[in-house]
Amino acid sequence: MMKHKGENMTKQIIATDKAPAAVGPYSQAVRVGDLIYSAGQLGLVPETRQFAGPDIEAQTRQALENVKAIVEAAGSCLEHVVKTTVFLQDIAEWPKMNAIYGEYFPEEPPARSAVQVAALPMGARMEIEVVAVACDCNDGECECDDSPQSEAERGCG
Repeated sequence: MMKHKGENMTKQIIATDKAPAAVGPYSQAVRVGDLIYSAGQLGLVPETRQFAGPDIEAQTRQALENVKAIVEAAGSCLEHVVKTTVFLQDIAEWPKMNAIYGEYFPEEPPARSAVQVAALPMGARMEIEVVAVACDCNDGECECDDSPQSEAERGCG
């Protein structure tokens, strides 16, 4: 654990079996204070470690489900994501990715960068990483009411 002098800035490693496990020397996410930084997520189904499908739409949807699971495990939700970075294998697929992305961030979307890269791990079509602010949904004062999961499923209320 890391502590910043004079502040409560403990570094907390986040891990959940509801998203693919890290395959190297990195964490699914790290929480420091009220900020959550996720590792890049591919469109892999956690149980099989296979892509949800060969197309950008299926991979985007699964990658965002993985991100959702990770930020929830860290004490937040998609509504509190403040920044995303999307890496695309082919920038021409941006409109298709964007349509799915918009389903997950329908109102007050986070800041975003989207770039084409030379290649992605395992031949993925896209990868996404996020920064979120903790809302500690498990404390009974959940403000993540618009997420697809119920408050009970998130451990709220």
